[in-house]
Amino acid sequence: MRPSRHFRDDPHEEEVDENTALLEEADDGTFSIHSEEHDNTLPARIKSNWNRFVEKRIPVPLRRASKATVKWVKGPQPPYIYTIEPIFPAIQTTPIHLVDRFLPKRRHKAAALLFFYFSWLLIFSLVLRKSAFATEIEGFGVPVTISCAARYWDNGNGCGLNGDNCRPFGNSTLAFRCPADCKRVQLVDPHAVGDQEINYRSLVIGGPSDPDEPISSSKYRGDSFICGSAIHSGLISNRQGGCGVLSLIGEQKDFPATKKHGISSVGFDSWFPLSFSFLDGTATQCEDLRWPLLVVSVIFSSLLSLFTTSPAIFFWSIFVGLFFHVALASDPPSLSNYYDLISLAFGRFLPAAFCGTVIYRYCARHTLTNLTALIEKTVLWLGACWVGALNNYTFDKIPIQRLTPHDIQQQPGAIPALIIVVLSIFFIALGQAWCFRQEGRMPRYLALYGFMGTCLIIMVLIPRMNLRIHHYILALLLLPGTSFQNRQSLLYQGLLIGLFINGIARWGFDSILQTPGQLRGNAQLGSRLPHIRPPIIPSDGANVTFTWPRRVPDGYDGISVLVNDVERWRVYEDETERWEDGFTWSRNDDVSMYFRFAWMRGSGAADYTRAGVWKRNGEWEEMESGPSLVDDEEAKDLNSQAGMNQADSSGIRGRENGNEEVSEVRPTFYVDI
Repeated sequence: MRPSRHFRDDPHEEEVDENTALLEEADDGTFSIHSEEHDNTLPARIKSNWNRFVEKRIPVPLRRASKATVKWVKGPQPPYIYTIEPIFPAIQTTPIHLVDRFLPKRRHKAAALLFFYFSWLLIFSLVLRKSAFATEIEGFGVPVTISCAARYWDNGNGCGLNGDNCRPFGNSTLAFRCPADCKRVQLVDPHAVGDQEINYRSLVIGGPSDPDEPISSSKYRGDSFICGSAIHSGLISNRQGGCGVLSLIGEQKDFPATKKHGISSVGFDSWFPLSFSFLDGTATQCEDLRWPLLVVSVIFSSLLSLFTTSPAIFFWSIFVGLFFHVALASDPPSLSNYYDLISLAFGRFLPAAFCGTVIYRYCARHTLTNLTALIEKTVLWLGACWVGALNNYTFDKIPIQRLTPHDIQQQPGAIPALIIVVLSIFFIALGQAWCFRQEGRMPRYLALYGFMGTCLIIMVLIPRMNLRIHHYILALLLLPGTSFQNRQSLLYQGLLIGLFINGIARWGFDSILQTPGQLRGNAQLGSRLPHIRPPIIPSDGANVTFTWPRRVPDGYDGISVLVNDVERWRVYEDETERWEDGFTWSRNDDVSMYFRFAWMRGSGAADYTRAGVWKRNGEWEEMESGPSLVDDEEAKDLNSQAGMNQADSSGIRGRENGNEEVSEVRPTFYVDI
């Protein structure tokens, strides 16, 4: 049969669709028209009539444009399939030739691979054991592992009236162990220190009054980061972490602001009931060996990448190795018991392995199959994977903590960084879309990403819930766009798989939909603030008295007063006499005192006002305007979502800073960077 050719029938007769009408030669040499539209079946006739009905109502230019668009989206015929031709192929294929030469049989290769795995596991385990388990500090026992953000004092009234939930204040010691690189941990929500509000810096209040004095002379306020304070004092190093002994020294005043060892501390010129210092001579040789462990893992993973062409062996070896490296060494969750950490890592690995199966089946296998550019694979795919897996040292340096208008405006460098990130993603997406077209796969992936986009829009519209794109979710969304075998896809795919590994190994499968209370962390609720009348100060300046209107906003039943960031008084609406008498505070020393007020419901407080200052000369400095108000219903909902939870009533407060600021409960979209 001769090749069929498209043709158009007599224009005066019924028009035949040029996509379906074909001229075919019969066995007797005659030609006949074959058209799907001439099918006598009822569905075919209905479809044909419907097509003609629609076409008559669509303008010809629009029809032509749509057909041209569809044809362009389908890509060239035949499609162009991307493959990587190695640069200097003789060099890049040398490792495989060596394997084939010295390990010619399959069982030899299998035995060598098992020995390789055993060696990697053994060396990693020995170094990890030395890093994870510290020796005793003589006279103080085995150090307790704490997180970089661990501290003794909670925000607001979290420590209860007079701080009783955070006792003891003095005459107590703690042998502790800090991980490496705690200097990078900063506040991401405003924190009040007297009349100051600090953010985007390490929470260290106080330090040595004289740099030449011993470490034990340094004093830090109780709400300071313990590990950040230990680095500031010089007891431990930021690069290796370390162990030491902390001593609670009770109530202190005049915490100096100093800069030491790369950390600038905050000053506070009044009293605080809980403070601590560090004991000289207690720093032991325990070290966080995450950097030697990184060298071990990088060497073994690179050797594996260079000496194997099997996509399955390469992918799963790297996936498992990097997962446990992140979970146990480079960015482990904050747990004091290392056996609990191992248990948590295995618990997160099983669902992560299921996701890894999907990633390999639909993304990585296409990219890695028949790839002989082994050096390029190692540099581009594996190197980028390590960059993503070490997110706490790489992308964490980008000055964007949260994509909220307030944070972007407040954090230095956030706007230029955001512009660069958005433009980079846009142009990368354009390049990958072109590759899809060249391979003839654009229609399928347009449908896939259209489905994903629709799902995200639906979730954004769910009332009183916030859509939060964690970096492991971002990786899953973008990975289908890397299923080509070209160099840029090697780079992007490795990077995204590393981000996925870091997200799950460090933080777990956090929900894509979260309530405002879950996202709030230590950020402000956006609740109403009390209206405080001008204080009454007698002529001798011995005390100050505060009063407020009788009416309490709906949803609240009391008021809380902080003095020097410690809750010193609370009263409820049904305590009529105390409510009307107000709150009186007497001066015990010639230091400034800082007062903040908040509405209460039960034992939990809403947002506190900014601090009013009773100066040492007896004058009163009015408090500045507090947070913006929101609608009553929104405020009540926020308070309900937050739960008004009290802090843990004992031990060190190892609370991590909240990752998102929530000021409203309308549907919101967040992206973790």
